[in-house]
Amino acid sequence: QLQASGGGLVQPGGSLRLSCVASGFTFDYHHLIWFRQAPGKEREGVSCIRFSDGTTTYGDSVKGRFAISSDNAKNTMYLQMNSLKPEDTAVYYCAADNEDCGLDSALYEYDYRGQGTQVTVSS
Repeated sequence: QLQASGGGLVQPGGSLRLSCVASGFTFDYHHLIWFRQAPGKEREGVSCIRFSDGTTTYGDSVKGRFAISSDNAKNTMYLQMNSLKPEDTAVYYCAADNEDCGLDSALYEYDYRGQGTQVTVSS
């Protein structure tokens, strides 16, 4: 199980920090992923940490603004979102997978995914 939190309403240019806590499994040997989906749009991969070497990957639309991190001792992952734009408005989901980050595929099925938290960027 994954439980995401931290979403809300923020003005353009603002920041939010999303959290995602795992229960029933540990982050060991799992890539950790954030993805998002806006109404009427395809799922979009946001970021990933690979368990093998800790490397991070970001979608082009969030590079330089978002940062993914994790605290494996707490079984918690985070997404720090800065310089938010209205086009960042979406439901954000956390996920974990043993094989791949799946950022490039809107149809990739993750081993675990959370229920989502709404992020709205608007003035």
